[in-house]
Amino acid sequence: MKLIVKVIEGRNLRAMDLNGSSDPYVRIQLGKQKFRTKVVKKNLNPFWGEDFSFRVDDLNEDLIITVLDEDKYFNDDLVGHVKISVNQVFDADNQSLVTTWFTLQPKNKKSKVKDCGEILLSVSLSQNNSFFDEALHFNGEYTPSMESNEDLTSESSVISSYSPSRSSFALETEENAAKEEKSSAKVIPRCLVQRLLKIGETSSTASSTGGAVWDLPQTPNSEIRENMFEDQSSSTNFEEAMRTIELKDQGEEIPSNLPGGILVDKSYMVAPFDLNSLLFSPESSFTKSLAEFQGTTELQEGPWTFENGGDRFKRVVSYLKAATKLIKAVKATEEQTYIKADGKNFAVLVSVSTPDVIYGNTFKVELLYCVSPGPELPTGEQSSRLVISWRMNFIQNTMMKSMIEGGARQGLKSSFEQFEDVLSQNVKPVDLKELASEKEQALASLQVEPQSDWKLATQYLLNFTVVSTIVVGLYVLLHILLAMPSKIQGLEFNGLDLPDSIGEVIVCGVLVLQGERALRIIMRFMQARKQKGTDHGVKARGDGWLLTVALIEGSSLAAVDATGFSDPYVVFTCNGKTKTSSIKFQKSDPQWNEIFEFDAMEDPPSVLDVEVFDFDGPFDEAISLGHAEVNFLKSNLSELADIWIPLQGKLAQACRSKLHLRIFLNNTRGNNIVKDYLAKMEKEVGKKINVRSPQANSTFQKLFGLPPEEFLINDFTCHLKRKLPLQGRLFLSPRIIGFHTNMFGNVTKFFFLWEDIEDIHVLPPTLASMGSPSVIIVLRPGRGMDARHGAKSQDEDGRLKFHFQSFVSFTVGHRTIMALWKARSLTPEQKVQIVEEESEEKNLQTEESGTFIGLEDAPMSEVYSSLLPIPTNFFMELFNGGDIECKVMEKVGCVDYSHTSWELVKSDMYQRQVCFKFHKHISRYGGEVTSTQQKYTSSNSDRWVVEEVMTLHGVPFGDYFTLQIRHQVERLPSRSNSCNVQIFLGITWLKNTRHEKRITKNILSNVTDRLKEIYSQIQKEYVPAGK
Repeated sequence: MKLIVKVIEGRNLRAMDLNGSSDPYVRIQLGKQKFRTKVVKKNLNPFWGEDFSFRVDDLNEDLIITVLDEDKYFNDDLVGHVKISVNQVFDADNQSLVTTWFTLQPKNKKSKVKDCGEILLSVSLSQNNSFFDEALHFNGEYTPSMESNEDLTSESSVISSYSPSRSSFALETEENAAKEEKSSAKVIPRCLVQRLLKIGETSSTASSTGGAVWDLPQTPNSEIRENMFEDQSSSTNFEEAMRTIELKDQGEEIPSNLPGGILVDKSYMVAPFDLNSLLFSPESSFTKSLAEFQGTTELQEGPWTFENGGDRFKRVVSYLKAATKLIKAVKATEEQTYIKADGKNFAVLVSVSTPDVIYGNTFKVELLYCVSPGPELPTGEQSSRLVISWRMNFIQNTMMKSMIEGGARQGLKSSFEQFEDVLSQNVKPVDLKELASEKEQALASLQVEPQSDWKLATQYLLNFTVVSTIVVGLYVLLHILLAMPSKIQGLEFNGLDLPDSIGEVIVCGVLVLQGERALRIIMRFMQARKQKGTDHGVKARGDGWLLTVALIEGSSLAAVDATGFSDPYVVFTCNGKTKTSSIKFQKSDPQWNEIFEFDAMEDPPSVLDVEVFDFDGPFDEAISLGHAEVNFLKSNLSELADIWIPLQGKLAQACRSKLHLRIFLNNTRGNNIVKDYLAKMEKEVGKKINVRSPQANSTFQKLFGLPPEEFLINDFTCHLKRKLPLQGRLFLSPRIIGFHTNMFGNVTKFFFLWEDIEDIHVLPPTLASMGSPSVIIVLRPGRGMDARHGAKSQDEDGRLKFHFQSFVSFTVGHRTIMALWKARSLTPEQKVQIVEEESEEKNLQTEESGTFIGLEDAPMSEVYSSLLPIPTNFFMELFNGGDIECKVMEKVGCVDYSHTSWELVKSDMYQRQVCFKFHKHISRYGGEVTSTQQKYTSSNSDRWVVEEVMTLHGVPFGDYFTLQIRHQVERLPSRSNSCNVQIFLGITWLKNTRHEKRITKNILSNVTDRLKEIYSQIQKEYVPAGK
C-alpha cells in the first residue's frame, strides 16, 4: 500500500526574514521516510505542485508535513506544521482526502504567533492487488518465509474477489495464514493484514476448514490495476471529464506563473474551452501536427484518466525529440495534470523528464499552461489568452545548475516559437492593432445630437420670465401710445417724468427687475450660442500613451436653475491637459455621445479628473454639479471600457448623479518604453538603472495590485518612522512610491501617487534617525488617504507626512526619488522655472576656473605633476567614457563604475556624473563615490581642464568634506607624443572636526598614490603607432 501526497501551494505564510518575506519549502515525513520540496525564494504564497509516494508499514503512523524557511547561514526556521493520520485517510471515502487547505500549526501551543498560514494538500492511499503483490513491491524484496512457500498458487483458498468469474488461487488456512503473517511482519504489518482481512470478510465465503475464501483474477498486473480500480482510475470522454472537473471546482484562483519566465503570452480568437480542447483533447490533431513540424517521432499519447478517487485528471505523453547540432535524439516523457478547469479558466501542469540527457536524472522541466478569457472583441465573439510559463525542478543538487537552466531556457524558447507558429495555423491570433482600429470604429458610431440655433433659442427663451417680460413690455408700449402726455408737476422738468403714486413706483421696480432677469437670460443665450463648440472629434497628436474618453450620457444631474434644470458641461483633466464637452441646455439627463482624445503623453497617466459644471454665463462663476476621479492604477482597463461613474459632492450625492463613460488607454510607442524611460532617469540620477526581470515586475504588481503596464524602477531597504522605526522596502515606479514590510506576520503596505506629493525635503542625521539623513515626503491636502496608516503625522490642513530613514545608499535613493517626483508631479511651468534657476546658477560659474555650483572655492594645492610619454588625445580617453576609461578604472579598484554622457552646459563646457564603489583592497570600509565632472579647453586649445567635485559615502567622516580635483593636461608642441599633467587638490569642509589635519594628510597621501596608479595604467594601455 502506498500513500500519495501532493503538495500544491501555500498561502499567507508567516514571514520569517527581516525583509518581510520567507524562502519556504516543505518537508514530508512518514515514519523514517522523508522527502522535501524545492525552495521558493521570497514568497509568502508559494506554489510547489510536487507529488510524493510513501510506503505504508503501519496505519497508526502520522504523516507530518512541515513548512520551513530556508536560512543560508543558520538553522532553517519553522513556519508551521500539520499532522495527518494514515488511519484518517484509510477511513475516508475512496481512501482519499479531497484537495483541502490545511491550517499550519505553530511549534507549540504556547507560541504567541498563532496564524502561520495554510497549505493546500491532496492525500490518498493507493492499494496493491494482494498480500503477495504487496510483498513483491515493497522495495523489490522477498522475505525468507515468502520465498520458501512454493504452494502459494496451488491451494484451494482464494484471496480476493474483485472479479468473481475469474479463476483463483489459494493461500493456506487461517492457521497457515497466521504463521505467514508473523514470518512476513517486515513486509506486511499486523494491523494492515487485519484491516485487509476485515474488508475481505464482506465478500468472502467460508471453506469447510473454516478458512476465508476470496477470488483473485489471473490477469496481467497492469490489467488487474485498471479493472480493480475503475472507480479510482479510468479512461473517460474528454468533454465529460471537463464537465466533471468543473462541477468539483471549488472556486480557487488560477495559479500564478512559474518563476522561470513566460514562454508564450498571446490571445486567440477562440473560446477558452475550445482552445483547451485543441491543446489537450485526445481527439485533437494539434499535438501530432506540432510533432511533425518539430521533427518529433515515436509520439505516444496515453489516455486521460482520473486518479485518487477522481481528484486528479492526468495522462502521460512520450516521444523521441529530434536531434540538434549539440544533442542527439532524446526520449522525453510528459506527465500532464489538470490543476484547474472551471469552464472558463484552465490550468495544466506538465512535468517533462529526459533521463537520457547528461544530468537528466537530476532535474525535471515543469511547464504551466494557463488558458483564460481574453480581451473583448467588438464583434462579440469570445477570445482566449494563453500563457505558458516554466521552471526547473532539481531533484538532486548539482554544480551544473546554471548551465542546465541556460540550455533549457534556450531550447524552450526555440521550441515554443515553433509552437506559436503551428497554433497560429489552427486558430487566428488577436491582432491588437486591428482591435484598436475596431475600437475606433465603435467609438465613431456614437452620433452627436445636433443643436440648431432655433432649438437652442426655444430651450432658453421660451420660459415664463422672458415671455412675461415681453408681454408686459408690449403692454407698457401700447399704454404709452394710447396715453396722453401728462403735465409737468412736482419736481419734474422737461425730459424727466417721475412716478406720480406709490403704485407707479412699484410697477416701475417690477418692470426693471423683470427686464434685468430677461436681459441676463438673453445674454446667457448669446454666450451659449458662441460656446456650442467642443473638443469632440479633435484627433490626438504624437506617439506615446493615448487616452481616449467617450462621454455618453449623464443621469440625475443636480438642478440649480429656477427652471428646475441645469446647463451641464463636463471638463476632463489629465496630466495638466483639459478637454471640455459641449453644453447641454436645460437638461438633467443629458445625452452627449462625444469623444475626446488627449495628445500622446510620454508617461502613462495616473488619474483622470472629471468635473461637471453648470453654465451660468460668461461673468458668473460656474457651479460644480459633482466631480469624480478615475485612478488607472486601481482600475482595470477592461472595466473602464464601459462604466458608470458616480459623482462626488454635496449636490451630486444628494441626487445620486453619475456619468456614463468609455475610457481607453493605449501605448503606441512599442515595447521599448521601459528602456527609454530608464535611460531618461539615468541622466537625472547619475547612475545606471538595470531593467528588472519579468518575475520581479510581476511580484511588484501583485504586491500592490497594479496593472501590468506598471514596472519597477528601483527598490531600497529603509525604515519607515512612525512611533517606532519599521524596517521594510521602498518601491519606486513611474507612477507610484510604495512601502511594504512584513514583520513577524504584521503586514504594513501602502502606496501613493507622485502627483500627490507637495514637497520633499531632507533632515540631517540625528541620533533618533540612527545617524542617517531622513527623507520627509509631504502630500497635498486631502491626498493619499488610503496610505494614512503609514504617515508619521497629519497637519491641520490634511497634509500627510511620511518619514523614511536609514537608507543603505541614501544618495542614490534620494536622487531617484527626486528625479521621479520632478518628472511626474511638477507642472510644466514649475519645470521651466527650475531649468531657468539652474541655468542662472550655472552662469555664475567663472569662465576661467569653472567652479561648481554651490561650492566655496577651496584652497588648491598641486599634488602631482609629471611629463607622460603619451599623446594628449589618448590621455583624455580617461574622461571620454570609452572602453579605455572603464578598463583602467576597474584595474585600479573602481567597482561598478558607471557614468552619464557628457552634456553641453555652456559654450565649450561639458558636464557629466560618475559613480563607483571602492574595492576592499583600497578601503576596508568599501564605500561609494559620486562625482560631478566638467571639462573645457583653454582659449588656444592647447590645454584641457577637467574639474571634479567628489563626494564619499559609507566611509568614516565622509559627510564632513568634499574633494575638489583639477586635472590640467597640456599639449607640448615640441613633443607630439607627450603631454604635461598637473593635478591640484582642494578639500571643502562641510562640518568642523578636530581630526581635520589627520584626515587631510590621509587624503593627500591616498589621492596621490591612486593618481600615480591610474596614470601608470593609462601608459600601459597606450600602444604607439607602428607597433
